[in-house]
Amino acid sequence: MKNAPIALSADPADDQDFDATAEDLDRRQRTRLMGWTRTSLGLSQSEFANRFRVPVGTLRDWEQARATAPDFSIADVRLIGRYPDIVAQAVA
Repeated sequence: MKNAPIALSADPADDQDFDATAEDLDRRQRTRLMGWTRTSLGLSQSEFANRFRVPVGTLRDWEQARATAPDFSIADVRLIGRYPDIVAQAVA
């Protein structure tokens, strides 16, 4: 979206910084949630993927912001963060 409004302007003192749209910020929030949830459970990407039946490549893409996790996946990850054992039993 080249014409999307800027939600957060780049720091003029940082030549590596860039403007960010609301979509960019949302994508980063989703990325952080994925990584934080997995690491807070003490699981590697492979362990998390196996336990919760997510393709490891998909999880990796979400965590590295190469792809945006869909809304239903974000909801699932929030549930996993709160009730990891219950979700693991549900998908077993």
